[in-house]
Amino acid sequence: MNKFDRQSSSADIQTLPDDIAEELSRLPSEVISVDDAPSIAPPVPLSQDEVRTIVISLMLTMFLAALDQTIVATALPTIGRQFQDVSNLSWVITAYLLASTAVAPVFGTLSDIYGRRVMIIISLSLFVAGSVLCAVAPNMPMLILARGLQGLGGGGIMPVVQTVISDVVSPRERGQYQAYFSSVWMVGGILGPVIGGVFAEHLHWSMIFWINLPLAAAAIVMLLPKMKKIPVFHRKRKVDWLGGVLLMASAVVFMLVLTWGGTRYPWLSPTVLAMVGGAVALAVSFVWHARRADEPFLPLKLLTGSVAPFALTAGGCGLGAITGLTVQLPLYYESVYHLSASEAGLALIPLAAVSTVGAAVAGRTMARAKHYKRVAIIGTSWAALCGLGLTLTTLPLWGLLTLMAAFALGLGTTFPVCVVSLQNSVARPQVGTITGAMNFFRSLMSSFTVAAFAAILLIALGIDVPLAGEHHAAGAVAIPTEDMRHAFRYVFGAATALMTIAALCLIAMEERPLAGPATAQPVEMAE
Repeated sequence: MNKFDRQSSSADIQTLPDDIAEELSRLPSEVISVDDAPSIAPPVPLSQDEVRTIVISLMLTMFLAALDQTIVATALPTIGRQFQDVSNLSWVITAYLLASTAVAPVFGTLSDIYGRRVMIIISLSLFVAGSVLCAVAPNMPMLILARGLQGLGGGGIMPVVQTVISDVVSPRERGQYQAYFSSVWMVGGILGPVIGGVFAEHLHWSMIFWINLPLAAAAIVMLLPKMKKIPVFHRKRKVDWLGGVLLMASAVVFMLVLTWGGTRYPWLSPTVLAMVGGAVALAVSFVWHARRADEPFLPLKLLTGSVAPFALTAGGCGLGAITGLTVQLPLYYESVYHLSASEAGLALIPLAAVSTVGAAVAGRTMARAKHYKRVAIIGTSWAALCGLGLTLTTLPLWGLLTLMAAFALGLGTTFPVCVVSLQNSVARPQVGTITGAMNFFRSLMSSFTVAAFAAILLIALGIDVPLAGEHHAAGAVAIPTEDMRHAFRYVFGAATALMTIAALCLIAMEERPLAGPATAQPVEMAE
């Protein structure tokens, strides 16, 4: 066993030294060599209480990012009235989305260079600073800029939190914790619009930003003292800033294409086509630079092999399917089943909540089963069958919600399996990089799917209907119920195709043994 094997194995919490040695020996030679060995701090065993405190603080940190993706939506009309600017309201959402997507791989990579503690402090500081500036913004342009700053912090929270978990918990145990974090996103997605509406109507819209300060303070107070005892796996090296800028620029332009295409500009307009060309040129420049840099910002070899491309694709398809359906289903509920806007929102709960159950099932299976990816293969195949049922049948509301819940149960199994498989496929000093890349590609896939589902509906209906969050105006468009049913069959068919692709990718993905105890027990979140 070489020096790096001994250091890495001894630093892993709650695992045997030989487990990590075996894990590192399985890594491709081009991923990491002995010369790449990081300076690893002497490990200090974490107690169950300390692990519990770390997990709870990380969940609270992630809740901040999850909440701010949805809490603003219901307050937008109030904000527009105060600033007397309705035309630029969409940028309050878009600025956050663009910034958070672009910086996800940046924070992931920098956490591998400068450490998790530094990057979690920076991401939370940017998030809090952006929240304060949003709350005191005197006009719409300042609010939009502040939301962009807030997005920089929010985009860093997700990959850094997932990377910290990888430092604390062994790969075999790690899948169980994905259910906790999936529930955080579910709660944030459901509570966000409700809290935003209550604050805007009964208090003041700025409260949707002020609430972040005590939550962030509590997360920092709980987390930072415990992080001193977490093993250190980062490795100082030169930062490839040019590669990072090229990657972020290509992402921003591509996201703008998905945001503006078909809404502000026609898809085949010179503006959109020029932006597509710009995004492609920037992406090609990034690849060209990454191939020639000594230490590229995002090593392309990490994205190749028998695990990464399949796990990235499967996870992206799963998140894209649930995001696209969440955005477009309210229109279906309102038009076909004549639900109110609030009832349509409640009808989304089975999709969000049951996917968390699927993640929990997969996580617990990973802790005990040798062939852990089978649960995700079965889950995605089951989701594809349910999607086929949604495509081919006409159901009453209760039947649709039941089948949608079954679809979500299978879909949820993809997330822990894909995340842990990706992190398990690279060396410790590169976990942050691959985690940031995963969140980056998932965000792009979600945006692409939302735009694709909207385009499918527009083509199927043949008229301009309000989509992507504008369902409150659906009543103004006279769309026969049967036409809407027929159009949404194509949407359900697209979701079925995504889950079929995910299942095929999971079948093709190499199943590498997970380091850690064979019968891992999760840390209980309450005494």
